[in-house]
Amino acid sequence: MAKKLCVVGLGYIGLPTAVMFANHGLQVHGVDVNEHAVNLIKNKQLHIEENGLQERLEEAVDKGLFTVSTTPEEADVFIIAVPSPINNDKTANLNYVREATKSIVPYVRKGNLVILESTVPPRTVEDVMLPVLKETGLAFGTELFVSHSPERVIPGKVFEELVNNDRIVGGINEESSRLTVELYKVFVKGNIHVTDATTAEMVKVIENTYRDVNIAFANELAKISEKLGVNAWEAIKLANYHPRVNIHLPGPGVGGHCIAVDPWFLTELQPELAKIISLSRQTNDSMPEYTALKAKSILDAKGIQHGRVAVLGLAFKGNIDDMRESPSTDVLAHLDKLNVDYTAFDPHIKENKIEKQTQDLEEAVTHADLILILTDHNEFKEMLPSAVEDKMRTKAIFDTKNCIQRDAWKKAGFDVVLLGDSKVSTI
Repeated sequence: MAKKLCVVGLGYIGLPTAVMFANHGLQVHGVDVNEHAVNLIKNKQLHIEENGLQERLEEAVDKGLFTVSTTPEEADVFIIAVPSPINNDKTANLNYVREATKSIVPYVRKGNLVILESTVPPRTVEDVMLPVLKETGLAFGTELFVSHSPERVIPGKVFEELVNNDRIVGGINEESSRLTVELYKVFVKGNIHVTDATTAEMVKVIENTYRDVNIAFANELAKISEKLGVNAWEAIKLANYHPRVNIHLPGPGVGGHCIAVDPWFLTELQPELAKIISLSRQTNDSMPEYTALKAKSILDAKGIQHGRVAVLGLAFKGNIDDMRESPSTDVLAHLDKLNVDYTAFDPHIKENKIEKQTQDLEEAVTHADLILILTDHNEFKEMLPSAVEDKMRTKAIFDTKNCIQRDAWKKAGFDVVLLGDSKVSTI
């Protein structure tokens, strides 16, 4: 049984994973190239937001089971949990995976296990990691064991899902898989399913691509519904009462480190075959512009030529601080192109990440002609008109997430516009 782990990459997946193993009695050394993040963690401070992470980090550090630095150390198991973004040309950027693997080569010893958790294109273990690990001089499958076990968690519920979700383990051979299953059984209560490394890589990409295609379908339905005078949210809700239908929900675009990225991996590998996948990506990537144009059309319909928009929400999903691939940033870029003035506010983004961002809701809505909801944070779901109506110049709100208390806003005299519904709701 492994006694010491070295986790490379202390972001939204790596840090909770490292802390979870430490909380279950293993000695863990965390590694990240971000010196600022490392220094924060050393002082039991967080550079990311995740429910339950603060107390678990404190426990791990206080018990002496979790150390961090910018360089790896010798260990029984190395877990690589680094980003795998896409380049501007929509191809996979595997430099982080490659460099992280190179960083552990001097520390790998006979009998070690190396696990890749990053979501990657199929054959990354075979074509990217193994050629680098070959430099250890160890024989694969007998002296050095390698697996892919992709994370399957959602921000905001990482610890709950690390424990309860089923997990996929794909080793380069049977012993690699066995050792990986043994390790994750330390805290995983869900079933652990064993396959080969390339299939495990494919499974994770399939899961996120399925969701992307489903969301693209919902976004198409939203556009069609607006043309037909139908409320897409009501239609989708009713359709989902069918026992074999599960349509996702529309929105201003798709963000995050997985759904907005992973489908491109398959498109890159098989562009002639990935037709539906590619079209779905294009559909979802078109939604920020569609949202910005609709916001401008609302202002135009009111005869407002130099309007001001209060954009609420920058994170890619509700109640987190993660802006990776967030469609909100693209919406803002399109508002800029349309010469629409705006101020953005997100209660979970503590540092200003964009030029026209404020840390104050009142500042965002002052003299605004339209509130544009892009993220369904609880703060926006619970927000009442009384908090903003006296500050605004025009009473109008455009809800792309179907999250506000519409009746309250209508009673306050607001024009309420919903993405996927051509009707403007007033009292």
